[in-house]
Amino acid sequence: MAVSIVLAGRNNVHSWWLGIVGCALFAVLFHDVRLYADVALQVFFILTCIVGWVQWLRGGGGAPLPITSASVRTLAQLAVAGIAATAAYGLMLREFTDAYAPFIDSAVLAFSVIAQLLLMGRRIETWPVWLLVNTISVPLYASRGLNLTAVLYAAYWVNALVSWWWWRRQMRTAP
Repeated sequence: MAVSIVLAGRNNVHSWWLGIVGCALFAVLFHDVRLYADVALQVFFILTCIVGWVQWLRGGGGAPLPITSASVRTLAQLAVAGIAATAAYGLMLREFTDAYAPFIDSAVLAFSVIAQLLLMGRRIETWPVWLLVNTISVPLYASRGLNLTAVLYAAYWVNALVSWWWWRRQMRTAP
């Protein structure tokens, strides 16, 4: 999974198939510690890895998809949707499951979906959203005793910061 995320940050298409394998393994792990929103998220990631793989290869009118920026309006709509989804899914988990930290877990889910959608479209704003997700994820996973996973997500945080810089540089030099 770490290799997949580093490759995404380097704008490498091989990130997608490696992500499928890593997400399947994470789904099993998160199920075992009752982080059900994270299980659902891993299933979503597996499906979007397939779509992202195709989009990155042929999404720009048959050519590789270029790195672009999302509009302010789109970003505002995504933020509102993320907050609403966090509240709705958190309430559902709190009422109907034995989920640990249902609202925090739901925030990871909602904003990971947003970050993944931005990543699939090669939007540079994916990286600050991943920074947010990883900031929330590290203490959540540590609180469940998933110390290796927490360390891994701390490394993902650093990767998101470096990747944001890297993609900005690539955007500026693109024809």
